[in-house]
Amino acid sequence: MSRLQRTLEAFDALNREDPNREMVDGEAQPKELVYGQRMSECLGQFCPDASETLQLAARSQHIRRWAIARSDYPMDRAGYKRWRTDLALYHGEVAGQVMAEQGYDDASIERVKDLLLKKRLKRDPEVQTLEDVICLVFLRFYLDDFARKHDEDKLISIIRKTWNKMSDIGHAEALKLPLSAPMQSLVGKALAPDETD
Repeated sequence: MSRLQRTLEAFDALNREDPNREMVDGEAQPKELVYGQRMSECLGQFCPDASETLQLAARSQHIRRWAIARSDYPMDRAGYKRWRTDLALYHGEVAGQVMAEQGYDDASIERVKDLLLKKRLKRDPEVQTLEDVICLVFLRFYLDDFARKHDEDKLISIIRKTWNKMSDIGHAEALKLPLSAPMQSLVGKALAPDETD
């Protein structure tokens, strides 16, 4: 087994500890384990020649996410942003510890941390690729569930924000996703020209 594969397996071992479950093919599985594997699968399809550090960042994007609860922060926009920033820092620290145990050098560890913090989004091609993959995974696997919890106006706003984070290549891939009919309709509404413009 390569060092990369050993490290990905170590990430998975941590994510197997997730107390939250998601139903996949009729079986309850650890939520963040499923998410990490979906990220890797999507990255492999979207960017088959992804660097080792990008592959590591994709798999560790939500590593041990349950350890920092949203409810520990104020339930406003500032609280949400702080929670997201703290999560990204935490994911980088956990991923970095695992990478160090597997013999990665400091430069590789710092690169993964920078990717997870989305430093230089829109300017760093690998950060943009990671963001595209995050958005594609969200749209394909999580939008339906998200839609059950929010009204249409909120969903359209979120889809537009998601779309704005993506590259043109990401947009092209998103339009090929096998979305449910209701979600296809919702995306269509979100991407339609705003008649008030």
